[in-house]
Amino acid sequence: MQISWPVWHARQPKGCQSRPVTSRRRLIVMRHGKAEPFAASDQDRQLTGRGVASATDAGRYLRGTGDVPDHAIVSSSARTRQTWEALALAAGSSAQVSLDPAVYSGSVDVVLEALRAAPASAEVLIFVGHNPSAAYVAALLDDGDGDGDAISQMLQGFPPGALVTFEVEVPWAELDAESGRVHGFYVGQG
Repeated sequence: MQISWPVWHARQPKGCQSRPVTSRRRLIVMRHGKAEPFAASDQDRQLTGRGVASATDAGRYLRGTGDVPDHAIVSSSARTRQTWEALALAAGSSAQVSLDPAVYSGSVDVVLEALRAAPASAEVLIFVGHNPSAAYVAALLDDGDGDGDAISQMLQGFPPGALVTFEVEVPWAELDAESGRVHGFYVGQG
């Protein structure tokens, strides 16, 4: 005798799904490299040798992945400008750069506003800024459907020289919560 039990399960939430990345438009959110602890002002803090090396390594990483920025939004501090310069040189980027003093101490909303103002023609946009804003922006943009390992690394911390790359399908002007899919996470070595 065979017994058949009808079983109906409630629909389960999808959770994190890894799907192939298909858009060519990329957003890179990066925290500046390791900086000296003190200077005449916080704005004047310079990168250490390790910070320059990690930014250079991150630039080589982006060149290797083909995610070379063509537009950059960079905080006006010395350490973010130096991070961008080392990264751009190593990546081979000749991006248009917007130095933005508002994102130096700005909230997530200020950073998103700056990103939304990027030219529509930009294919690979990079933001080089500070924590906690960089980590908060990255967490806010994550739609949960990207590379699971990269998301896990990103959520474990956002150290100096870290960057996260997002696939973005919406126009820059429409960036908002959960509008990016994590494509990769990397911490420049220095």
